[in-house]
Amino acid sequence: MKRYVIIGNGIAAANCIEGIRSKDPEGKITVVSEEKHPVYCRPLISYYLEDSTDLERIKYRDDGFYDRNGCEVLYGRKAVRIIPEDKKIELLDGTLLPYDALCVAAGSHPFVPNLQGLKIVKKKFSFTTLDDALALEKAIDEKSRVLIVGAGMIGLKCAECLADRVAEVTVCDLADHILPTFLDFTCAAYMQRHMEDHGVKFALSDSVVSFEAKKAHMKSGAVLSFDVLVLAIGARANASLVTDAGGAGGRGIAVDECMRTSIPDVWAAGDCVESPDVSCGARKLLSNLPNAAMQGYTAGVNMAGGSAVFDKAIMMNSISFFGLHSMTAGTYMGELFEEKTESSIKRLYTEGDLLKGFVLIGTDDRAGIYTSMIRNRTPLSSVDFEMMKKAATTAAFSHAAREKMFGGMV
Repeated sequence: MKRYVIIGNGIAAANCIEGIRSKDPEGKITVVSEEKHPVYCRPLISYYLEDSTDLERIKYRDDGFYDRNGCEVLYGRKAVRIIPEDKKIELLDGTLLPYDALCVAAGSHPFVPNLQGLKIVKKKFSFTTLDDALALEKAIDEKSRVLIVGAGMIGLKCAECLADRVAEVTVCDLADHILPTFLDFTCAAYMQRHMEDHGVKFALSDSVVSFEAKKAHMKSGAVLSFDVLVLAIGARANASLVTDAGGAGGRGIAVDECMRTSIPDVWAAGDCVESPDVSCGARKLLSNLPNAAMQGYTAGVNMAGGSAVFDKAIMMNSISFFGLHSMTAGTYMGELFEEKTESSIKRLYTEGDLLKGFVLIGTDDRAGIYTSMIRNRTPLSSVDFEMMKKAATTAAFSHAAREKMFGGMV
């Protein structure tokens, strides 16, 4: 009986289990879960904190998932070392687990800078896990002043969910605009104005130099007072298990299109890996739920002796703040088509005969169609792209293409 070990218990891990079971119904699967919770959707922790969902509905799989798939889950345990020559992993308590096939789906961890005075701040939190959300919930009340360091997705979702629960929310960031990793200044301004209309304050183009117990001293000389501090500066891939064992990697674990690492019988998936971005060819960290799910399933199939490939990874984000939606994907390169109104913006980026990327803010366009075109490298010459500029629609595809998409039901 083949022995499978999965390090991590998130979206990639759950799909890895399903990939394994699609080929091997009998092998032993052991999941090493540093968290003490069954798999859940991390993007939903902000909705839990704002009381728009509950602990039951943030579950990614039902309560019988692990038993149904014959998995042993080691909750609250941490893997600290891979021993490739012995095909074992070592846990923090010294336990050695043997494996025939190993998947590292260890995710990422929040980056916490070594700032002067940070240690004396009593109420400080990250915002990446369910335990973070539960701890933050206990720390706030309607009189709390919350300072969030970091104007990326995590920081802004935290700001949104707290806005109606506390007295004041301020977000600071060294960048001159919010969401700097995937929006430029013009696009970010749409989202920022909308958030300011809902009471969120911003201190941008500024950074924290030091902390007192309830004060942040900024580089500009400003002093921001707070009761609760949230650090949302960014995340780092948990790649060291593989790289310390001699595996290839940079910012993340290097994998091929089958999710194999450079170590025999070791695969990796999810936020801890870096892989080629099909929209530009560069190797990147492509951390998002759809990529993690497809990477995990691909790894599982191949661990069990199957043959699966995932070579369509792209950077993509879908997020909303106070009802204003933003969807982005791919890379912003080549020729730009743009439509703007007072409350919306649409950008399509093309190069040669390909759609390379898009930005949609405040529009109801079907972003999935644009995303599919980028993933599948659909030639623009094969669709009515003038129609697609106006609205994403399958009507812009040829009859033959629609037949392939919908199984002849066109």
